[in-house]
Parts: sequence; structure tokens; C-alpha cells
Amino acid sequence: MFIQTEPTPNPDTIKFLPGREVAGASGPFDFPTPESAASSPLAQAIFGVDDVERVFLGADFVSISKTEEADWAHVKPMALAAIMDHFVAGLPVLTDASAAQGTPADDTVYEGEAAEIVEEIKELIDTRVRPAVAQDGGDIVFDRFEPDSGVVHLHMRGACAGCPSSTYTLKQGIENMLRAYVPEVTAVEAVL
Repeated sequence: MFIQTEPTPNPDTIKFLPGREVAGASGPFDFPTPESAASSPLAQAIFGVDDVERVFLGADFVSISKTEEADWAHVKPMALAAIMDHFVAGLPVLTDASAAQGTPADDTVYEGEAAEIVEEIKELIDTRVRPAVAQDGGDIVFDRFEPDSGVVHLHMRGACAGCPSSTYTLKQGIENMLRAYVPEVTAVEAVL
């Protein structure tokens, strides 16, 4: 088994490509702590590597974030071994997909014009933003829209969480695009 790696805009995150499906269509899944990874044997194995801080499982990739003080020269070989051992052993990526953290659920009910705006925002994020940030090992998902102020709140996950350039991407890229297509949007904010 050969696992490719790619750098991401976040110097503390590397994208690992095992050449097979990881989360598939049921994902992506973000595990910000070892405790949150209880439903994923793969994420648990990766958290077993010293200095791993976050694990993100994309459709066909794994993004691993290390602590700021750690050196990739020490973390990367161990992370590669954990991923390889997992897939070679034939273990499942998830034992309970319903318990894993998939896309955050927006339980707000929007009505009338606000519902149309939210649908347009979600479509733009799903078709233009998410595919681009997935190439960098991350994900951005809709959290909520405030119709009175025009503020859109988004979750930054994977390589995007904690990335030094995420604020620039959020403001200069996503906010400008949403404002151009949806005039009711006035600002975009990250949900921590």
C-alpha cells in the first residue's frame, strides 16, 4: 500500500491520500480531540501517535494536524504507519457512523425569503467552496444565517481549523463570493 502526502496551507496539517475511500459519501468527519474519535478506529489509531492534535476524515483522504511545537519529521512517519496498519488490517473507518461528527445540523427553521437565501448560500458553499477547500485537506460547512444582520456563520474543519490563512480565505474569498451572489449577505464569520 502506498500513501501519498500533500502539504496544506496550514503548516501544522498534512493531507494523507491512501488511494482508497476513507469516509466516502457518509463523511466528512472531524475529530478535534481523542475523546471525539470513539466511533472511529482509524482516528483512534492516529491519535495514538504522539503530538497529533486533530484528525479529519474526508471522502478519500485523512488530514492530520500536529501540535505547533512538534516536528513533522517525527510525526509523519508514525502517522503513515498508523494509517497503513489500519487499512492493511481491514478495520472499519467507523464503527458507528451515527455517533461520528458529520456535518453539523442546522436546526433553525428559515421561512419565506430567509429560507430562499439560506438555500442559495448552502448551494454556493457546497458547489464552489467545499470542493476547493477539500483539495487543501479541509472543509467548511454552513452553521447559520442571521437574516436581520446578514451575517453567515461557517464551521472550519480539518486543515481549515486553525490555519493561519483561514481568516483571509473566509473574508477575501468566501465572503466576497457570497456577497456577490447573495446581496443580503453582509459578512461571514467562523464558528469556533
